[in-house]
Formats: sequence, structure tokens, C-alpha cells
Amino acid sequence: MKWKTKINHPLVLRIEGQLILIEGLMMLTVLPVTYLHHGLYAFSMPFSALITLLTGFILLIATRKHKDEKTSSRDGVYVVCISWLVLSLFGAMPYLLSKSVPNFTDGFFEALSGFTTTGATIFTRIEDVPKDILLWRSMTQWLGGLAIIVFTIAILPYLGMSGMQLFVAEINGINYDKLHPRIMHTVRRIWGMYLFFTLLETLLLYWGDMDFYDAICHSMTTISSGGFSTRTESLGAFSNYSQVVVTIFMVLSGCNFSLLLLSLSWRSFAIFKNQEFKTFLLYILFISLGIGIVLVFARHLSFGTAFRQSFFGVISAFTTTGFFIGDYTAWPSFLWVMLFLLMFIGGCSGSTSGGVKIFRHLIFTKNSMLELKRIIHPNAVLPVKVNGKSISTSGVYKNVSFIFIYFLVFLAGAIVLLFTGTDFNTAIGASVATLSNVGTGVGLVGPGGSYVAFPLGAKWILMLLMILGRVELFSLITLLSRSFWRN
Repeated sequence: MKWKTKINHPLVLRIEGQLILIEGLMMLTVLPVTYLHHGLYAFSMPFSALITLLTGFILLIATRKHKDEKTSSRDGVYVVCISWLVLSLFGAMPYLLSKSVPNFTDGFFEALSGFTTTGATIFTRIEDVPKDILLWRSMTQWLGGLAIIVFTIAILPYLGMSGMQLFVAEINGINYDKLHPRIMHTVRRIWGMYLFFTLLETLLLYWGDMDFYDAICHSMTTISSGGFSTRTESLGAFSNYSQVVVTIFMVLSGCNFSLLLLSLSWRSFAIFKNQEFKTFLLYILFISLGIGIVLVFARHLSFGTAFRQSFFGVISAFTTTGFFIGDYTAWPSFLWVMLFLLMFIGGCSGSTSGGVKIFRHLIFTKNSMLELKRIIHPNAVLPVKVNGKSISTSGVYKNVSFIFIYFLVFLAGAIVLLFTGTDFNTAIGASVATLSNVGTGVGLVGPGGSYVAFPLGAKWILMLLMILGRVELFSLITLLSRSFWRN
């Protein structure tokens, strides 16, 4: 039977050209740092910017006849799934041309880790990497965070795979057959807030013990829930003040950006009425307090040090940012296991965090409790409700299935890594760290660890996990299905 795609490929190429052009322009902003801290390979960034800009311009010129065509949600899903690969391909050039990495696999790994805001690195000593490369490294995460906002607000609701569907549909009255202009208007306003938070954190960090370079790098990787740092010791190399500032902005990065915007715009404080956000804060509060108390008595730390470390560690793991201020694997085993489990959950829907998201966690927990009641009262109608709204049966099954498949993918990733000769702790740590886009795990990829020692084949497996975690599993399944392409 003949069938043809519904994808508008010229329009997709035009969108990719726009993204590549933006990437090239961002590379140009790194050139002042290249000039001030030029090294043996100072040509790497300007040459990478030139190639990227030319490619973007060529694609835009070649598809100029399609500039007024509307983007369907089907096109959007396709663009999102391939954009991580396209952007990472060009983003790897500075690493390769500067000789910061030994081969293409490591360069692509570092770039993809940046754009997916994973934060897994192949560098062993960060301070030895050229400063312009580290700035570009932070920019990849900042750009990736912007892309995630578009994805979660404009694309996932169309597929019925996100808590954002309930929010966006109620506020904007969206028809998901097309990417409605009102959605993109909301996205632009959120980008403004995203930029504002970045600049505000930069100023606050600059007022502390960071210079402007360190401040801008860490603000970009905080608000994007990325976790790349300019120091091997991460935030442990900076003052308590800087750690507190980063902790606050990690919480903001784990919140639903649309609800943040709504609360700031309408002064309705809608976010404080949101069950997902309240669960997010309660988890942070109680788990951090519990871990802090244990650290006081088990590690004989002062109250200030214990609770600063516990809040920072819990929030970094929960929001899948991946920053660290010390080796949490040196804590009593059950404490770092709690952090390990938090990496699976992730932050709120509509945030830049990875993981399965608290919204799905709520649905899973509520449905499990209701199942016990249904056994006792088989004829009772007990719908799953979040924020006072009933979730359809198909919606519950879809979200529960997502969690189940997510866990299976994690296990499959860990088992494959074990077959490559990786030790058990490192295999499970790397699998969850890449799938949940945390970066920092346990074992050899724990705090201060590097992914450089993995075999090339294992690195490609880890990159696949990064993509699966970032585009959300059902998106990739949708893209690979025959019905997606058939007319």
C-alpha cells in the first residue's frame, strides 16, 4: 500500500535552519572571551561560528518559499526529536577544533549532554579546559533549557503526555491541531522571564565571590537545570553565599514556568494553589530536614553545614540539576540512596528539570491508593484527581505506563552498561544520571567523576538515554510508529 508522510520537510528544514542560525549567533557571543583568553586553538570558536552561520543561512535561503506556512504539531514533534541531534552536531565543533576532546564521540557526547541539560561530562579536570569552550558549554545548556520550555508547552500537550495539557488548555483554549499563536505568545513571555532569572542570578553571584565569567556560566546552567560548572569541585569551590543563591534558583528552575508567569503576571499566586508545586516543596522540606538531622548526628556536622548540604543535595537531585558541594556518596548509604530515588522523580511539569515529573508521580500514587479502595468497594466510582480535576482513565493508564516504561529503560541501560564491563554502582548511577538528565550519579560518575573512561559503545548508549530522557519516551515512540508517517 502506498503511503506518504504528513511531515512538511521544507518547513522542517527552515525551522532547523533558524535554530542553527541562532546557535551560530550564540557562538559569536563567545568570541570576546576567545580574544581575551586566546590559546593555541583560538580559531576553533570563530571557525565553528562561521560554519554554523553559513549552514543556517543556506537552509533559510533554500526554503524561503515556505516561510509563511504554518507549523502543525506533527511537524513540531518531528522537529523537537531531531533538533537535539542537529544542534549537538554543530555544537561539537568547538570541542573538536580546540582539541579539548580526543575524538568525535567525546565531542558529540559533551555537546549532547549540554543541549539535553544532562550535565554529564567527559572532562576530568575542568580548569584545564579553555575558558571560551567552558562558556560555550554553559550556553548549550541554556539554549537547551529554552528548547525544553517550547517542547513542554507547545508539543507535549498535543500528545497528551504532560500535566501541561490541563494547564495550557484551560488558560488558552488551545486546539492542538496547530501550534496556536497564543501558545507561542506565552512561550515568548516565558523566555523573557527565563532571561530575567538568568541575569538576576548572574548579578547576585557576582556580588558574592564569583567573577562575572563564573557568575554568568553558573546562572545559565542553574536556570536550565543543567549542572555544568567551571570548576571540577562544582559549587563546592565557592562560598556558602553562592551555594545559597544557586539553591534558590535551582528551586525556581524546577517549578512550572507557566504557573510562575501566571502568578507574576496576574498576581494570583496560582502556583501556591497547585498540588504539584506544593508536593514539590513538601518533598524538599521534609527530606532535606530529615537528611540534615542525620548528618548532624552521624557525621558530627554543625547545624548550619548539615542543613546547607542537605538542602543543596536534595534540591540538586530533585530538580536534576546535578550540582554538588561535596561527595554525597560518603554519607550513610540510605541517605544517598534517597537522593538516587529523587533523580527518578524530577521537578514539576513545565520546568527545565528531567525525570518522570511530579505530576506523573502524583497520578501514580493516587491511583495506587485508589486501587486498594476499589478492591474493597468494586462498584464505587473513584476517579483520580489532581488540582481538583479528574484525570481520564486513559490519561491515568498513559502516565502509569510511562513510569513503568521509564523504569524498564533505566534497567535496560544499566544492564547494557554492565555488559560493557562497567561496575554495578557506576552502571546504575550512569543509567539514571543520563536518562533523568542529572549528569552526576554514583560510582565513577559520582560527584567530581567523569564519563571519559566508558568505552565508545557505552558512550553512545548513554547518549541514547539522554535523548530518551529529554524528548520523553512516548514522543520518540510516536515518531518511530508507522501511523505517524502514514497519510
